[in-house]
Amino acid sequence: MPEETETEIYIEVEEVTAVETLMANENQVIVHCVCTADAAYRIWPTTFLIEQGSSRKARLLTAYNISFYPYWTLKNQGQKFTLVFEGLSRNCIMFDLKEEIPQEGGFHVKSILRNNSDVYTVDIG
Repeated sequence: MPEETETEIYIEVEEVTAVETLMANENQVIVHCVCTADAAYRIWPTTFLIEQGSSRKARLLTAYNISFYPYWTLKNQGQKFTLVFEGLSRNCIMFDLKEEIPQEGGFHVKSILRNNSDVYTVDIG
């Protein structure tokens, strides 16, 4: 059993390192999403960061620990997944995270205040 724990920890550290490397090298935005309910989650490729004021959209580049549409990932309350987006404009101060999908229930987190690190944690549910 300790070997399984070590393997799980190694994978998580490897993924975090990959995300940090992407952000450092390519001016990307990292959004850690915390699940607010026990449910099935998935992300659509039509998920964007939308800059307030200009309506410019930063597209989703990749995701960790969540399935892309049409597949689902079961998550418990408090579990996380990570989204990696293109960089925001330098003059962007506030933005929304929005999943633009042709059905009800897309993620939409409004008015995220920009910080210097471009790493954010939001609740999704």
